Formats: sequence, structure tokens, C-alpha cells
Amino acid sequence: MKPVLTIEDLIKSAKVFCETESRINHIKLIGVTDGKAVGTYVEHRFQDYLQSNYTVEIGSSANGIDLPGSDIWTDIKVTSVTQPQSSCPFKNARQKIFGLGYNLLVFVYDKRDTKDRCKLQFEHCTFIDKERTADYTITRRLREMIKDGANKEDIIGFLQDKSIPGDEIVYNDIANEILVHTPNQGYLTISNAL
Repeated sequence: MKPVLTIEDLIKSAKVFCETESRINHIKLIGVTDGKAVGTYVEHRFQDYLQSNYTVEIGSSANGIDLPGSDIWTDIKVTSVTQPQSSCPFKNARQKIFGLGYNLLVFVYDKRDTKDRCKLQFEHCTFIDKERTADYTITRRLREMIKDGANKEDIIGFLQDKSIPGDEIVYNDIANEILVHTPNQGYLTISNAL
């Protein structure tokens, strides 16, 4: 019987996966320039790797979370080192300040092709805890404002200046929550595109 996947196992497995995958020839990717196709390929290979070693719940595209198990609750993102970007639409303005609500596992690769070889060199692999999936710049400034004694109106003004999606009611609710629960420092850059 395979052991149940834990977060610690997930992180260790990602490291081993990157080392192994960086050494092999990915024939199916020769000539592929679509980053989404490469990302899907890597995600599926990693999911297969996990399933061969652990008892793990694998999500569906409709679900939105790649590893939806309650103890794991992690989405996988894959991006190129030459044009690092990843789509991760947020559902509301709160997520920009308090996080996405799930962990992220981010693979950053450098793809090199020849006529008969494709090498995926994994440059970085980072696990981001759900508590740190908020926007870096917004949370940094809000934390400074709270430390400096900002009031509700100051926070609402900042949210408006940063064009955080929402109306007066949303800003009011978020400002109240920020004053009660200072947001953790986020690690992501999140656009305003909902």
C-alpha cells in the first residue's frame, strides 16, 4: 500500500521530479513553443509521478485545483524562465490581500531544443503556502500602514488608489478585516484581472 501524500512529501517529490526530468529527453516537446502545452505536459507528468509513489487525489480541469486533497490543497503552475508568467485568476479582491486560499507549487523551466532532443532544465521549484499567496506589493504596504497606525479611511484610500476591484461596501469590509487581522506578507504579483 502506498503512503498518503503529505505536504512534506510533495515538496521532496517536486525536488526529485525536477532533478530527474532535467536529465531526460522530452521527445514529445521537440518544437513545441506553446507555454500552455509545456505546462500541461509537466503537470501531468508530475501528477503521474505522485500517483506512482503515493495515495493522492488528482483534480480535474473543471475543479481548478490540481491536488485538491484536504491536506494538500495545492495548485501546480508551470512557467518558462525566459518569459515567467502564470495565469491564476482570483475570484475576488480579498484574495489579493489575504491569499488565494490554496497552496501553489511553481515549476520554472528552461526549454532547449535540437533536431532530436528537448531538454527541460528546471531552474526553480517553489512551494508557496496558502498563507503567502497574496500580492507582495499590496500586502507589504498594508503591513507598513498598520504598523504606522493607519485608520480605516487610510486603508480604503489605499485600496482605491491601487484600483483593487470593488465598490464602497467591499472596501469597507476589507478595511475592517485588515484592521482586525493584519494580512501576512504575500509573495506573488497579482494583476487586477478578475
